[in-house]
Amino acid sequence: MNISKDILKKAFKNLVTAKAMTEIYEENFKIVSKYVHATSRGHEVIQAAVGMQLLPQDYAFPYYRDDSMLLAIGMKPYELMLQVLAKRDDPFSGGRTYYSHPSLRDDDKPKIPHQSSATGMQAIPATGVAMGFWYKESFKAEFKNETSESPIVVCSLGDASVTEGEVAEAFQMAALKQLPILYLVQDNGWDISANAAETRAQNAAEYAKGFHGLEAISIDGTDFEESYNTIQDVISKIREERRPFLVHAKVPLLNHHTSGVRMEFYRDDLEEARSRDPYPKLKKLLLENDFSEKELQEIEIEIKTEIEKSLEKALKAEDPKPEDLFTHDFAPTTITEEIGERSPIGGEKVVMVDCALFAIEELMAKHPECLLYGQDVGGRLGGVFREAATLAQKFGDNRVFNTPIQEAFIVGSTVGMSAVGLKPIVEVQFADYIWPGLNQLFTEVSRSCYLSNGKWPVSMILRVPIGAYGSGGPYHSSSVESVVTNIRGLKIAYPSNGADLKGLLKAAYYDPNPVVIFEHKGLYWSKVKGTKGATSLMPSEDYILPFGKAWVLQEIWKQEEEETLSIITYGMGVHWAMNASEELGMQDKIEVVDLRTLHPLDYDTVFKSVKKCGKCLVVTEEPSENGFSRGLQGRIQEECFQQLDAPVMLIGSENMPAIPLNSTLEETMIPSTEKVKQKILEVLNY
Repeated sequence: MNISKDILKKAFKNLVTAKAMTEIYEENFKIVSKYVHATSRGHEVIQAAVGMQLLPQDYAFPYYRDDSMLLAIGMKPYELMLQVLAKRDDPFSGGRTYYSHPSLRDDDKPKIPHQSSATGMQAIPATGVAMGFWYKESFKAEFKNETSESPIVVCSLGDASVTEGEVAEAFQMAALKQLPILYLVQDNGWDISANAAETRAQNAAEYAKGFHGLEAISIDGTDFEESYNTIQDVISKIREERRPFLVHAKVPLLNHHTSGVRMEFYRDDLEEARSRDPYPKLKKLLLENDFSEKELQEIEIEIKTEIEKSLEKALKAEDPKPEDLFTHDFAPTTITEEIGERSPIGGEKVVMVDCALFAIEELMAKHPECLLYGQDVGGRLGGVFREAATLAQKFGDNRVFNTPIQEAFIVGSTVGMSAVGLKPIVEVQFADYIWPGLNQLFTEVSRSCYLSNGKWPVSMILRVPIGAYGSGGPYHSSSVESVVTNIRGLKIAYPSNGADLKGLLKAAYYDPNPVVIFEHKGLYWSKVKGTKGATSLMPSEDYILPFGKAWVLQEIWKQEEEETLSIITYGMGVHWAMNASEELGMQDKIEVVDLRTLHPLDYDTVFKSVKKCGKCLVVTEEPSENGFSRGLQGRIQEECFQQLDAPVMLIGSENMPAIPLNSTLEETMIPSTEKVKQKILEVLNY
């Protein structure tokens, strides 16, 4: 297909601009390389061919070498330079993240949700956007497409990143559900210093052909005609046929891997790479299409002048202020007060798992953007704890569905689903299985709001069944809150009863931020001895319990003569504490504070209780060393030191690598009512 002169001119301008930026960065290397950057030199043609054909309704996930693609969608050199210099007005992140790590939400350009350094991890959030389109298109009555051309997703990848396991998870889901996404793989043959022969058994197109339903095409990414026409054909098919493609574009790397790893350190193929430079090839193409040497020279001079002025201006731009550090860790929430009936008159007393089930059912009935997915939550089983029972039957298999065993995809896809206006509720089947999802939870989900300077908060709920519940063994019993609470940018709940779980689920749904809810398996059905307190009257549909509000569920008067104790705890620890105080007959001497949420944490209520009582015991199910509760213990000690009559003490599980299967060993490992009783007496008698 012949390409118009207008398109050729735009492509040439784009290439010359990106090339000139690379060259001026090299000329001013010491100034510009204060912060690490990479450029698109050698990749410009394929990037322009893609960027020029994207529409405002599309979503793009560029990788860190894609400055040509950003220019092609309408970004200005000055704007990119603000990022390379980490300036306050950097339009992507306000100086928080690297060059060509974009996040964009402009009305007239493709949407770019935040992503990390894009070494494969971006494939899952990008595929999540495509899955969001798939979901919305399956409910056309609720979600009308306001544009004449259906949106697509472009996920740009370097060839080395395709070996990542998370890329395989993305490909699998795109092929399985036939999602409208283009994976653009730019193959320059290098990782950093490792080349393709050392690291890849096949190229990306050959690899993709193993995923049935993912069509793969290889092209010369330095040939503009081939690149533009192929991309035009592929994009057209994705828009109309709603299925995934992979385009593998072979390109040379003509600049350093990054400014910090220079090509002359290790490259032995520079002459061969330069022989494939797309710049002279595109220039020749224009000359063959009635452009003159003089015309092209004038374009280059004009662009070089603009680039010089842009850098001069960017160097003078304002740096972030110290106070800018403290903005956009979370998006504002309207949920600040407890509302609704917690214990309706005449209400039915139910187990904790049913409170969660009804909360989600009520949300799904009211909000078409709410959906649920994870392992075994679909119609056949409804969750291994029956925590999703009947939901698929009530709302359909496109709304409540099973995923493969892909914790990374389950967690990371919520970034994309949220970006297209959905509210995904997802589940990791056991806390012990959260580890493959931590990369996405930490790198993509938790940082999106902060590193996009507030543009892309991730609105999702991650349900995590947690804790020991009677011979679950080493792979079904773990407590992981210390790992997750160390991921900033998440809100985290750990309720001890059904009413709190329902109220917190509702609050989580209406919160625009990512929320992790730990749900103790031993409390779900109150079958574990001493956990009847986890049952509750079913709260009303409008009951909402805000995060950051601890509950003094056993409150005492301040006493001058008697020794009194504040127990700070959460989850199963609440029941051990309540049972222990009852068995000791000390309900009038022991105050029990249920944290309910681990972030935000209600320090005011905690400190008030400890200062009143004078002594404090922290109770946790996690191993006692190096954990969340040890940190809380230190914070209490520091804040309440003047009012303490004894050191703040802690009881948790033994510090062994895993919880054994044998019931005797399990009982020895974890706390119990009896162990907490002994610790209470130790603290009171100190």
